[in-house]
Amino acid sequence: MSKLRVCSFTLSLDGYGAGAKQSVAEPLGIGGEALHEWLVSTQTFHRMHGGKEGNSGVDDEFAARGFANVGAWIMGRNMFGPVRGPWPDEKWRGWWGDDPPYHCPVFVLTHHARTPLTMAGGTTFHFVTDGIEAALERAREAAQGKDIRLGGGAATIRQYLQARLVDELHLAVAPKLLGSGEPLWAGIDLPALGYQLLEHVPTPAATHVVLGRTQ
Repeated sequence: MSKLRVCSFTLSLDGYGAGAKQSVAEPLGIGGEALHEWLVSTQTFHRMHGGKEGNSGVDDEFAARGFANVGAWIMGRNMFGPVRGPWPDEKWRGWWGDDPPYHCPVFVLTHHARTPLTMAGGTTFHFVTDGIEAALERAREAAQGKDIRLGGGAATIRQYLQARLVDELHLAVAPKLLGSGEPLWAGIDLPALGYQLLEHVPTPAATHVVLGRTQ
């Protein structure tokens, strides 16, 4: 059966997955972009954006693992864009231009319906209004036996963790402090939810931690 995986989700040392005051100018909030320095330096990231450079090594290996055997994505509405409340129109088409890096169906959690958005490269955004389990069911069907990658933000991951629906969680802990923003662990008791440490690999740019659900 396919797995629901969180991959390459980056946290600050004080537990924030994004900085405060997210906006069009600061999509990851104040200071949030610096969390991802480990990722943007990798060969995997450069290839995703049409480049041929980037670093190999452990950071790149973890980045590449995040795209292996993925047949669908789930993300929160805040990861898709900065628009809040009812959609004023359908002009907003994501942060990523006409060819997003997903290349598979993406299911966006929202309280406000919107028609599916088909992009170049095989990405179609589907807007799901009936909850996290409905989104997962649709994603499993679309993935056709492959895994589903759960993107951000932190609130979306918390919902799936609390429901014990995440099978594997890869976190990259960046050597940064944000002080405020979007906390991942608020209200989360990982041992009680059945998660344990599977891997722990430090690099100069990040500490990679993989957790798995064993109960």
